[in-house]
Amino acid sequence: MARIAGVNLPNGKHVEIALTYIYGIGRSTSQNILDAVKIEKTRKIETLSETELDLIRDKIKEFIVEGDLRRLITGNIKRLQEIRCYRGIRHQKRLPVRGQNTKRNSRTRKGKSIAIAGKKK
Repeated sequence: MARIAGVNLPNGKHVEIALTYIYGIGRSTSQNILDAVKIEKTRKIETLSETELDLIRDKIKEFIVEGDLRRLITGNIKRLQEIRCYRGIRHQKRLPVRGQNTKRNSRTRKGKSIAIAGKKK
């Protein structure tokens, strides 16, 4: 099991997919990293040598990933809340931030619906 950026990557997966287990790296970024270090995307993690893993680690250091990225995002949200802008208020109320409809949808953000007692007559 390879460890990159503090994350254990699963052995049975292709390198392209396994890199997406790192927070802040998606499919396109992992493809770009593998193209830069000239490693095939279809190789499995367990077949990579230590030198190849070191090349990947060095390339990933160019990006903001894992804890630093999480800290940056939470800092941005806190800044929006402190200046009391519309998006910051929506974050505080745990409502959708990007203009989605909330009359019927947004159950993911609002949580399970609560029945109103005594509504039926």
